[in-house]
Amino acid sequence: MSKTKVSKYYIGLFISILFFTVSSLIAQNAVIIPQISVINVHGTSNVHDWDMKPNKINGDLVLTTSKQINSLLIKLEAKSLKSGNSIMDGKTYDAFEYKKNPNIVFQLTEGSIVKLSNQDEDVTLTGNLTMAGQTKKINIKAVCKITKTGDYQIKGSVPLKMSDYGMKPPTAMLGTMKTGDAVTIKFDVTFKG
Repeated sequence: MSKTKVSKYYIGLFISILFFTVSSLIAQNAVIIPQISVINVHGTSNVHDWDMKPNKINGDLVLTTSKQINSLLIKLEAKSLKSGNSIMDGKTYDAFEYKKNPNIVFQLTEGSIVKLSNQDEDVTLTGNLTMAGQTKKINIKAVCKITKTGDYQIKGSVPLKMSDYGMKPPTAMLGTMKTGDAVTIKFDVTFKG
């Protein structure tokens, strides 16, 4: 065998090994199932508690071949948040300045090294939450598992303050109804396995 053939053989072998290694490290990309995923924003006011739910959620989850979370993105449209009260919805969109900041986005920056299984696994998701044009690093305590149908479920909650994102809590009825600064975001999202 000539030196050229030998070097071509080793180059081909090297590329094959590299391709196999990279493809085994690159994992599965799972997209969110919006029909069964639920996000709820819960808040208070001096009149009553309130809840808003988005009707447009999307995102994706990337897992390594060993079923560890590699990346996570959840995005929802601010204007898709609905409370059942059009005045409250309008005030909320104004607080988000939704024309300049149409989306609320969570992007994972660090995850616990947890191998997902069919059992509930506690995990801390550390990432950037962007809303109303501001981005803050947050830690979210969540529970993850592989469902009976082979999908990936992540659920949990995180308390936030609107003022941390430069938002002024909405008011209505000439200021007589005032919402509290603190809100809790509860989520139960499922990604297609």
